[in-house]
Amino acid sequence: MVHIRVRLGALGLALLAGFAAPPAMAAEEPAAALTVEEQRLDKAAPQEILRRSGFDTVAPRFARALGKADSYAQAERVVVRQGARLWRQAVDRAQGRGPVSGDLTRDDDRPLYWARLGMTREVRLWEPEFGITEAQRAGLLASLERSSRGQDSIRYPHGRGQAPGKGVKRILVTGFDPFTLDRDIRISNPSGATALALDGTVIETADGPARIETAVFPVRWQDFADGTVERTLRPYLPRVDLFTTVSQGRVGRFDVERTNGAWRGGFPDNENLSRTETIPVTDPGSQPQWTSTSLPYKEIVAASTGRFPVYDNTAVTEIPAGGTEPVTRPDGPTPGSTARAGGGGNYLSNEIAYRATLLRDRLGLRGSLPGGHVHTPVLQFGTGNTDPATGTVTDAQFVQNRLDIIAQVRSILTVAAGVTK
Repeated sequence: MVHIRVRLGALGLALLAGFAAPPAMAAEEPAAALTVEEQRLDKAAPQEILRRSGFDTVAPRFARALGKADSYAQAERVVVRQGARLWRQAVDRAQGRGPVSGDLTRDDDRPLYWARLGMTREVRLWEPEFGITEAQRAGLLASLERSSRGQDSIRYPHGRGQAPGKGVKRILVTGFDPFTLDRDIRISNPSGATALALDGTVIETADGPARIETAVFPVRWQDFADGTVERTLRPYLPRVDLFTTVSQGRVGRFDVERTNGAWRGGFPDNENLSRTETIPVTDPGSQPQWTSTSLPYKEIVAASTGRFPVYDNTAVTEIPAGGTEPVTRPDGPTPGSTARAGGGGNYLSNEIAYRATLLRDRLGLRGSLPGGHVHTPVLQFGTGNTDPATGTVTDAQFVQNRLDIIAQVRSILTVAAGVTK
């Protein structure tokens, strides 16, 4: 589909109102340039979430700042500064710093998601007098994505490699945006909420203190194909003591995913796009079908970390060597098989785990760096509030479930980081 963007400000639109515009022009609105995610923004639930969190001021504030830019370089500075401000605002809110606007609880990850989309929408529709190419616009959007997701603000203290009990260990944790929004637009993602709650915090482990730094990733196939995971994690994996990618998984349970598969299963992403293919990576000639966790899963599963049970999930789906049909294996892949689903499935949670652990291996860190994927329980609304058509955007059980999941991820990290090799 070809999208035509009408580049008119308010004055231009007013002038056009006095002319008989051709039907094709009259039918074209700026919304034609918006993404599927951005088009959801004006629905009632996102607007309520923004209003009840005080994040409804983010996009207007950003638009005013962007409108004052008189060059592309200045616009880029505005985008990076305002994106980082949004991330810090969301982290501070989650961690109880500063005043809070609205009545949504601080642990809510959704204001960050919807406010970011308000900002990307402003960039997508912005038409400065000095002119902007589509390549430049894409550059601004990329800078906004990185800065508003915490991907370029990861900071650790010095001292890795000192004796146990001295210095501070470094933990890297990732989360995701909400997804399946067409099924229930009210949805929250506990992995994103966990990232906000833990960013920059220090936990006390059996092996000394550890600092956690976090970032959040989009639920979009194309961003992963474009290398957002590797670009974010590559500078830090050689410098950390532990990493954990986190996402929402099954109802009522945590899973430490033992094996990750090199296959995209086609479930639609937040842009309603589907991909069914081998996970695209650099140097596909050396790409393995499977990667494995190096997290201390035995210790994690054995520990008492919270109200939800934690499982060492070893199941995969494969096409056996010489076979043609997928087979589910409860104890992991067999030699020479082709991946069709890792323990965490074949969606983007499996893919971030696969990419992160493949990067670990390609950096030569397989034997020295604990890392892998943890699936949290599905975040559920309370009894009587499960119908998205009639339900409210939050309830007491919904909040308690999210708080319990966040606390249990923190406990799992505490256990994992306290295990010494």
